[in-house]
Amino acid sequence: MLRVGFIGGGNITDTHIRAALAVPQLQVAAVVGTNPSKVRALADKHGLSAYDDLGRFLSHRPLELVIIGSPSGAHATEGIAACTQGLHVLVEKPIDVTTERADRLIRSAKDAGVTLGVLFQDRLKPDILRLRDWIRSGKLGRIILVEACVKWYRPPEYYAHSKWRGTSSLDGGGALINQGIHTVDLLVYLLGEIHRVQAVTKTALHAIESEDTCVATLEFANGAVGVLEATTAAFPGYARRVEITGSEGTVCLEQDRLTRVDLKSPVSERDQMEPADRNPSANSPVVSDVRGHQRILENFVQCIESGNSPVCDGEEGRRSLAVVEAIYRSARVHDAVACGSYEP
Repeated sequence: MLRVGFIGGGNITDTHIRAALAVPQLQVAAVVGTNPSKVRALADKHGLSAYDDLGRFLSHRPLELVIIGSPSGAHATEGIAACTQGLHVLVEKPIDVTTERADRLIRSAKDAGVTLGVLFQDRLKPDILRLRDWIRSGKLGRIILVEACVKWYRPPEYYAHSKWRGTSSLDGGGALINQGIHTVDLLVYLLGEIHRVQAVTKTALHAIESEDTCVATLEFANGAVGVLEATTAAFPGYARRVEITGSEGTVCLEQDRLTRVDLKSPVSERDQMEPADRNPSANSPVVSDVRGHQRILENFVQCIESGNSPVCDGEEGRRSLAVVEAIYRSARVHDAVACGSYEP
């Protein structure tokens, strides 16, 4: 049994707690955050010890694992503090808002000998794993073209009622790094490294510091090219859509479910498509279906016990952030730029 504590007091921390409660090897223990009323509400709802000071929270015992759901720009600082206490760290995406901070957290976890993971819950969803197997086995042939659309909607109050969303310092940007990064990670997970990007960003609808709309062209190391659209200005919000064309056919994912499979070779009965997870992410930040998060937690617990790397460890979590950084840099300089690579 691993005792787990939670950093943050918002919707995503409630999601983390509900997912942890569904994992038999975990016992929820404590929560800390900067908003006392939200932290107390979570503590009362789930039977946790409540803290308003990170140091005292990290000294809570017994405690073996923390899940970080605070604003993105605090992730590395809080994760490093947990590592120095010998605690395993699972951090909500993105790992932080800069690769420089991500590198510090990755080094800290290695120095402390603790397990570090990043919570990209899509990686273990059944149809995404099925598609990854198809790509790896060559069922799609040589990948040629990719189209990824994240046309979501967030109402003005989503930003107006938050001190950190859409800010450079704590959110790292806007629609791309907060909402679109899930899809960037998915593309890297399925297709490998993105070497070069060219992008345009706009603040088209919302009164925020950063972008609410982004369009980027992508050049993959495997020779494929693609287009990424990410926005929180597309009323009323539409299911995420990823279409991948290879020399042996085309597949389409919508809301993490394979909705269309046009392959030259037949699909076996065991590869038939499953119902989608029931998450209205297109128009709401609230996660109703925690199965994706639960799978990541189960994988993380198994890796703590076995010493293996999580499905998304620190280096993996850094890959998508490096692509996001490159897209933002391209938009600033109005030119194509190369994506950075990780060197431990």
